[in-house]
Amino acid sequence: MYIDIVPNRNSPPAILLRKSFRKDGRVCKRTLDNLSDWPPEKIQRLRQVLRNEPLVHPDEAFTIESSTPHGHIELILEMIRRLGLPRLIATRDSAQRRLIVAMIAQRIVRPQSKLATVRQLSQTTLADELGLGDFDENALYQAMDWLHERQGAIEGRLVRRHLGEHAPVLYDVSSSYYEGATCPLMRFGYSRDGKRGRPIVVYGILADGDGRPLAMQAYAGNTGDTRTVADQIEKLRRLHDLENLVLVGDRGMLTQTQIDMLRDHPGIGWISALGHDALRALVDEGSVRPGLFDRFDLAEIRSPGYPGERLVVCFNPFLQERRAQQRGELLDSTEQALMKIQREVARRTRKPLTEQEIAHRVGRVDNRFRMAKHFEYVIRDGHFEFSRNTGSIEREQALDGLYVLRTSQDADQLPASDVVRGYKSLGKVERVFRNLKSVDLQIRPIRHRTEDRVRAHLFLCMLACYVQWHLLEALRPVLYHEEQPDPRHNPVAPPEASAALKRKKATHRTEDGLKAHSFATLIDELGTRCRNQCRFNQLPDAPLVALTSEASPIQKRAMELVKVYPVA
Repeated sequence: MYIDIVPNRNSPPAILLRKSFRKDGRVCKRTLDNLSDWPPEKIQRLRQVLRNEPLVHPDEAFTIESSTPHGHIELILEMIRRLGLPRLIATRDSAQRRLIVAMIAQRIVRPQSKLATVRQLSQTTLADELGLGDFDENALYQAMDWLHERQGAIEGRLVRRHLGEHAPVLYDVSSSYYEGATCPLMRFGYSRDGKRGRPIVVYGILADGDGRPLAMQAYAGNTGDTRTVADQIEKLRRLHDLENLVLVGDRGMLTQTQIDMLRDHPGIGWISALGHDALRALVDEGSVRPGLFDRFDLAEIRSPGYPGERLVVCFNPFLQERRAQQRGELLDSTEQALMKIQREVARRTRKPLTEQEIAHRVGRVDNRFRMAKHFEYVIRDGHFEFSRNTGSIEREQALDGLYVLRTSQDADQLPASDVVRGYKSLGKVERVFRNLKSVDLQIRPIRHRTEDRVRAHLFLCMLACYVQWHLLEALRPVLYHEEQPDPRHNPVAPPEASAALKRKKATHRTEDGLKAHSFATLIDELGTRCRNQCRFNQLPDAPLVALTSEASPIQKRAMELVKVYPVA
């Protein structure tokens, strides 16, 4: 069918709806209707329909008033809902609870100061999704004060959810620097951030055996790591009603003094490690000897110096090789620096260097390379000689690749291999600290002026890390992570990447053929999916219509993984 315009000599042309067909080899026309009385706009629409043309071009149909990133917000809020985090924070809905959830999600998307967070919340769909309404930075500060009052109750719910009797509890301490001079927590101490001249705040994190952060406590910046242990034990037992736990800490945290304190709590066991001097003593007394590792790379021993404890001795040939190589490089560097001093002493004949001047130069080399125990010196005015102490080097070589773990747990409760796995799981807490301090969550720098606000800020970051931990677990198939880590691999040997992970890193593709991502780039990719507010041009008085852009394959896959992730 088509529209035909037939001219008339003394009248307007006739507009006819016709159909053409063939008959006996000739093209014939049949008039179906007379459209002469139709308005031109109606005729034009019918012509477009007959030609299979769109009636209205998309640019003419509606106008996009605004486009707001939505995909990453949808993913994070889905995980927050699956975790039941809002009810963990408070059982009843309130404006404060919604603001806290918003700050947790925003810190995962793009960590900013609270003032910048107010602006960022309006630049995504987060504020609309949570129904925040009008708010400013003062509302965020008030919500943080509200969160600080509820910290103990929230930590209690998290601990009861993820910890049971005889469960391993990982504990470690870190610190972050402070911008300002008003918070009483900020003191000068050992800065792990390398920021000299800045006060710091110390904070300890308790995590379960899988590395989920469950509780956080802040301390003054001049607080020693070991002084926090007793406080954490009391916190677990008094606030969370846990009587039987296994505390896992490194040898700098669980010193002999702290272990003696733990003996006063019969239900609290521990896993820690011995230092270099203690390992040397075990070798000298014959408790640790090379024949222990003829068949296996770990052995369990007893020693009179550690009554009531089990000692698990481990031998790692990869660690042995690395330590030997590192020591050789340090010895060579130290020797070159000492030879430089020796040449300078020999050159200074007119005004020889004094014994104190030479010793000062040698001390600087010792402080730099930490190899003084492996050298012997002869220092006098105008004279300097040195040589390697081969006996000291050989004694240290005998310890290469060895380390000893100590625990109070019986073998039927905790086999030797699980002792090693439990201690190595401290690396999961280190990853928590890296996520907190890196570009993911950016716990630092801290700028809040009051102690309660600093504590609330740290706890808020811990809750964001708790959500991120579950996101990382759920999204393993599309990240550069092992999809199914082997929990029973040799605990002494370093973990080896699976064939699937090696293939993913080599091709930068997942098993589904999608692009593999880091967590940060995946969040950026999800953020490209937008919610558009559209206005129909033909209906200017009609309300705006929200249209979300179609999800890409990687965006669909990420949402599927979060929706099927099993939550405790």
